[in-house]
Amino acid sequence: MSTKFALRIVLGILAGAMTLAMPLANASWAQDTKPSPAMPMPVQEPMHHHHGDIPLVTAEYPQMGRAQASAGQQVVTLEQVETMARDTNPTLRQAEVEIRAAKARQRQVGLYPNPSAGYTGDEIRGGSVGGGKQGFFVQQRIVTAGKLGKSRDVLSREAKLAEIEAQEQRMRVETAVKMAFLRVLAAQEWLDARRDLAKIAQDAAQTQRELMNTGQADESEVLEAEVESQRMRMAARMQENTLREEWRSLAAVVGQPDMPVATVAGDLEHGWPELNEEEAVEDIAKKSPAVEIAETAAGRAQATLTRAQRDPIPDLLLRGGLEYNHETLGSVPWAKGWEGIAEASMQIPIFDHNQGNISAARADVERAQQEKTRIALTLRERAATVVDEYSNAKLMALEYRDEILPHAKKAYTLLVDKYGRMLASYPRVLDAQRKLYELQVEYIAALEGVWTNGLALQGYLLTDGLEAPARPGEVDRPIRETNVPMPERNMSPGEAIPRP
Repeated sequence: MSTKFALRIVLGILAGAMTLAMPLANASWAQDTKPSPAMPMPVQEPMHHHHGDIPLVTAEYPQMGRAQASAGQQVVTLEQVETMARDTNPTLRQAEVEIRAAKARQRQVGLYPNPSAGYTGDEIRGGSVGGGKQGFFVQQRIVTAGKLGKSRDVLSREAKLAEIEAQEQRMRVETAVKMAFLRVLAAQEWLDARRDLAKIAQDAAQTQRELMNTGQADESEVLEAEVESQRMRMAARMQENTLREEWRSLAAVVGQPDMPVATVAGDLEHGWPELNEEEAVEDIAKKSPAVEIAETAAGRAQATLTRAQRDPIPDLLLRGGLEYNHETLGSVPWAKGWEGIAEASMQIPIFDHNQGNISAARADVERAQQEKTRIALTLRERAATVVDEYSNAKLMALEYRDEILPHAKKAYTLLVDKYGRMLASYPRVLDAQRKLYELQVEYIAALEGVWTNGLALQGYLLTDGLEAPARPGEVDRPIRETNVPMPERNMSPGEAIPRP
């Protein structure tokens, strides 16, 4: 038997004896904190009978905003991207152009019909006899029953719809920019936390390798630690990709897809949207631009009905002019000369009094009235879901901030202190640190949920900043796509590592 092998057996026996003696020593220590010569000192865990292999540690806590601190002055603020979006987001220009187009149509429909002018001839004969009548006329249609004014009224509602759509689009862009910015900020914080978790996992793997060298860990424990380390490194790299993706989304909403990647400035922990659940639902159901769009569309339907009811009243068609009569006056070889012509006519509404269009317009009015109710109910339904997400995220954020994270920090601090006094093993310290940073990841996810859902509620659920504004002449869509709040990014309290 070699000397090294015999020494390893002796060390194994001593380690087993120390492990068996630990409960008794801990019980004696609990009864009397004043040691005596007869009282055995607390037995330390086998992992670190000395600190030579594993260095002394100081507690390191997760911190927010490290990416901003390292970037210095080279950070992008929310105000900067909002200003850029107002200048370069294409949907805002589309909304402005649509307002001009709607007002132009309103002006056009109110213009009076142009008069007609032409040539007229009657009893025209050729040859040596000649004769006949030739001349010109002017014709004008006289619009009756205020049809032009009623048409302007219909188109004025469309211009109003275009203005509301533009207002709604500005809210969409503002909300979308804020949400995209906050998601970039959360991705930054997540990246720091995941890199910390990767470092902790790497330390744990190194520790297991050193313990295996001293016979206090086997190969399976080393392999498990290495697998966890690889998983954490992969998660950190995936988070880097996620951060780039979030930045591209922000750049697209702003309208500058080539905007170089930069660090954003912000504070996830403070200033988040504070909302009353019931008031938030009521505000969305009553004050959303979608409600105003539905009301204006109902007014336009009523104006269209009024205009259709005026159509059966016929317009007056007037025609007047002069003709030169070449026929002679009896025996006198002189032509009769110029003669005036005048006509007045109108259409008699016997068979067609626009009854089909009037009935259709009445149906549109009824549909528009029901649409107002449907819009309000749909908004309430969607708002209820988002309010629930907001409330849960806020509950989680407060619990993590006020209870869970402080307790985890305290537990980690106590273990670091015990390790310094050789009363706890280094793997236990690393495990407590890992749990603390996993809780930090969950805390960041909860904060992102508070921000995204809160911003969506404040923005009346208008979240897609690249959806084109609806055209008033098209089928109205007062409620369109709402992209809130990315449910795959929300976490339950039990999830240690959210999906990228």
